[in-house]
Amino acid sequence: MEQLLHYVWKHRLFPLRPLVTADGREVEVIDPGLHNRNAGPDFFNAKVKIDGTLWVGNVEIHDRTSDWYLHGHDRDKAYDNVVLHVVAAVDGEVMDHGGRLIPQLRLDIPQQVCDNYRQLLSADAYPPCYKIVPSLSSLTVHSWMATLQTERLERKTRDIERRAAQKNGSWEDAYFVTLARNYGFGINSDAFEQWALNVPLGQVAHHRDDLFQVETLFMGQAGLLQPEAVPERYRAEAAADAYYQKMCAEYRYLAHKFGLTPMDHHAWRFLRLRPQNFPHIRISQLARLYQERRAGLSVLLECQTVEQLQDILKTHVTPYWETHYTFGSESTRNEKHVSPFSLNLLVINTAVPMLFAYGRHTSDERLCDRAFDFLDRLRAENNRIIRMWRDCGLEVRSAGDSQALIQLKNEYCDRRECLRCRIGYEYLKSSNTL
Repeated sequence: MEQLLHYVWKHRLFPLRPLVTADGREVEVIDPGLHNRNAGPDFFNAKVKIDGTLWVGNVEIHDRTSDWYLHGHDRDKAYDNVVLHVVAAVDGEVMDHGGRLIPQLRLDIPQQVCDNYRQLLSADAYPPCYKIVPSLSSLTVHSWMATLQTERLERKTRDIERRAAQKNGSWEDAYFVTLARNYGFGINSDAFEQWALNVPLGQVAHHRDDLFQVETLFMGQAGLLQPEAVPERYRAEAAADAYYQKMCAEYRYLAHKFGLTPMDHHAWRFLRLRPQNFPHIRISQLARLYQERRAGLSVLLECQTVEQLQDILKTHVTPYWETHYTFGSESTRNEKHVSPFSLNLLVINTAVPMLFAYGRHTSDERLCDRAFDFLDRLRAENNRIIRMWRDCGLEVRSAGDSQALIQLKNEYCDRRECLRCRIGYEYLKSSNTL
């Protein structure tokens, strides 16, 4: 109920009758204030008139008066600037840290809002607001999508900043880790991030001119050169495989030279994974990309078009993997290029967020603007989330739209954060959603 009170106060969905304090003084809300989601009063810098006198300060909201004391606000100086206490039920008086009596307003939640909120929380259909989506104005949709797009890039920025911190402030390394994570394409994303954090790029750089050594270091740090990492049915073939044996010997030398420890190979997932997406294949593609110096941050920052982004990320496996999917198992020759579908996802989930994050880091708005421009030009993703919103009647024209709708599903719908959602807002105040 308290969350709904926050919502009603924030959006001024007040009853038609005059608002009055518990002691009968008339209240006029000039500005509900800025919603605070952190510690402290619920709304900052509100402006309210009480009996004709303008008060500027904070507003605190509770289900009932006694919650003020239950939460210890009467002993907290942070609440001394509260000018109005808004509650659903008055069961006493409230005083601040200094003993000042604080005016209280009992706020009724409109029945229509209550009914609509219950529908959203109890609906079996997904998303629960689907009935109102076709009636939304294009302005409402586009403005909300723009906000969601920015939110998603900001969330990814925090992830990239965390990776840079893990790599001692190196944004170059953070880019490689981000690229590697997205080479996992969901199923192995966590394992690829763990692997990339375990790859000593400073040492690998000493051998960058030798593709075999780069691939050896990459495979070895992934734990895939451990004998037990080879599927049991292929171990005999791997024991007789000259390339595998040469790579194992080379890794033993390099691991001793640099003091390396491989990751646990059990982190990799193969179940229900297409062979084209096996870690061996993706790591070989990354090795070629790195060795050819196309996985560097400076190269990314120079790209001015989507086509240039796609060109630098295009790659394929080394010769051995053209006829293998794991060590010891031969297959029909295939260069195993990164597919156009995968390339589109890599640009959306790696290149664009990196441009935005680095733009924020360096205060270069041009990079941030370029990231948004690329999203508008890239093809929209086609997954179950996007198909769900299309079925509801939303038009998905670009990667910017699809990224916004993924953010909407993950951060709002799944968490039932309807009170923070603009579509939820339209649903709650609607009189014809039944």
